[in-house]
Amino acid sequence: MDEDEPKAVEPELDEEDEWQLYASAGYASTGFILDETEEIEDKQPDDVWFDGDDSDFEGNTVNWDAPPCPAPLGIAHLIKIGVCDFCLHRIGGRRSDERGAEAGAVLRGEAYVRDKELPSKVTQDFCPLCENLFEDIGNIVERVSESLSGTDYSTIQFGIHLPKDLIQEEDRIRSKYGAPGSYPLKSALVEAIHHRIRSVNNRVDFVKEKPDIMVLVDGLTLRIDVDVRPLFLYGRYRKLVRDLPQTRWPCRACRGRAEGCESCGGTGLQYPDSVQDLIGEPIKEALDADDTSFHGMGREDIDVRCLGSGRPFVLEVKRPSKRDHSLDDLVARVNENSSGKVEVDGLSWCDRSKVRKVKESRSEKTYTIRFRADDLADEETVTSAISSLSGVVIDQETPKRVSHRRAAKTRRRKVISVGSILVEGDEVQFSARCEAGTYVKELVHSDEGRTVPSVQSAIDRECEVLWLDVEEIHADD
Repeated sequence: MDEDEPKAVEPELDEEDEWQLYASAGYASTGFILDETEEIEDKQPDDVWFDGDDSDFEGNTVNWDAPPCPAPLGIAHLIKIGVCDFCLHRIGGRRSDERGAEAGAVLRGEAYVRDKELPSKVTQDFCPLCENLFEDIGNIVERVSESLSGTDYSTIQFGIHLPKDLIQEEDRIRSKYGAPGSYPLKSALVEAIHHRIRSVNNRVDFVKEKPDIMVLVDGLTLRIDVDVRPLFLYGRYRKLVRDLPQTRWPCRACRGRAEGCESCGGTGLQYPDSVQDLIGEPIKEALDADDTSFHGMGREDIDVRCLGSGRPFVLEVKRPSKRDHSLDDLVARVNENSSGKVEVDGLSWCDRSKVRKVKESRSEKTYTIRFRADDLADEETVTSAISSLSGVVIDQETPKRVSHRRAAKTRRRKVISVGSILVEGDEVQFSARCEAGTYVKELVHSDEGRTVPSVQSAIDRECEVLWLDVEEIHADD
C-alpha cells in the first residue's frame, strides 16, 4: 500500500461482536484463542445488560439477556443459573491448561473476584446443562472396567443415550449463552469418559467402526450395556465320514430342550457331533467364548462326505474373552478334537463381510457318485448313455426330500461335464461337475421324474444311489 494512501478505517464492534473474534469453532474444541498479554474487560458498564426485564430464578435475580460466553457477564449468568464447573469450562470458551472441572473452577474463581456477591447468588442443586452427569463419570468407568474384567480388547466404541428433554434444554442454553463452537453435552461426556478410561488403560483406542467392545450408557438410569464383539475365522473343512451334520441338529423328540429327554440322552441333539462343534468347541475353549455360529458355503447332506480342498466356511466366535491366539494352535486343536472326522488345513482372521461373501458364493462342484441298477446293458452302452449328459441343461423340480424347507419351483442347472465312469456288475460309479445348486442325487434317480433328463432316463433303468462325495468346491478364496 502507498504510504500517502489513507488507511482504511476499521468499523467499530460492539461488545458482543468483539467477543466473537475470540471464538474457535474447531471440532472437539472448547478452547478459544486469546491474547495472553491482554486481560478481558467489559467495554460497557454492567448495567447496559440489565434492562429492567430480569426475572427471578430460584430466588435470585438472573440476567436472561446476558451476552454469550466468553464475556464475563455471560460466564456470570451461567454461574447464576447453576452450571457446574465442567459445563462452565465446556461452553465458557476460555482456553486453559487445566481440563474439565478444574478448568471450570478457574473460570468460577475469576468470576467471584469480579463480583464479590456472585457466590451468594448460586443455590441450585443440579446443573441445568448436564444434571450433574459428569460427577458420575468415575462410577461409569468403574462399572465398565468391572464388566470387562478378564476380557482382552484394544478398541472400544462408546455411546451414551440421554433423555430428549435434557438434550433440548442443554442445546437451548448452550446456543444462547455458550461460546460459539462450544462442545455439545453428549460429545463432551463421551470424551470425558474416554479420557478417564485412557488414564486407566493407555493402550486402548476409541474407534467408530469394527471395535472389539461396544459400550452404551443410559444417561437416565446409568445402566451399562457392554457388547463384546464377535471374532470371525475363515477356513475350509473336509468331512471325512458320513452321518455327520454340518451344524447342530436339535433332537426331534424334545426339539432341543434336552431336559429329561431319553431320545437324545439329555443333550438336546439328534446327532452328538456336528462339523460346527468339532471345529467350534476347541476354538470356543481356547478363546474362552460363550458360543459359536457356523456359516458354510452351502452344505452337503448328512450322508455325504466333503473331500478335496474342503468347503469354505466362516466360524463366528461369540463374546470371546481372548482375542489374540495362535492360528496354528487353533488348527491343531481342531484336528485333534475331531478324531479323524473333520480336517482343517488352515484358518485366517476375517470380518463379518466374509460371512456374506461365503453365503452368497455360487461355485461349481465336482462330485463322485455310486449307484445300483438291475439288468444293466453292456458297459459300453451304459458309459455312452451317462456320458450323453455332459454339457446338458437339466430341469429340476424341488425334490420331495427337501420340499418342506424349499420353495416349490423348477430350477434349470447345467451338468458341466461327466467322466470317470466305472461299471462293476450292477453298480456304476462316475464323476460329474455341476453348476451350483444342482441336486446330484436327483440327477441320478430322477426323483420320480422331477429331474429331466437324468441318469435313470438315459439308461432306462431304476437307479438307487449308494453314496455321494463332494470331491471339490471350485471357489476362489
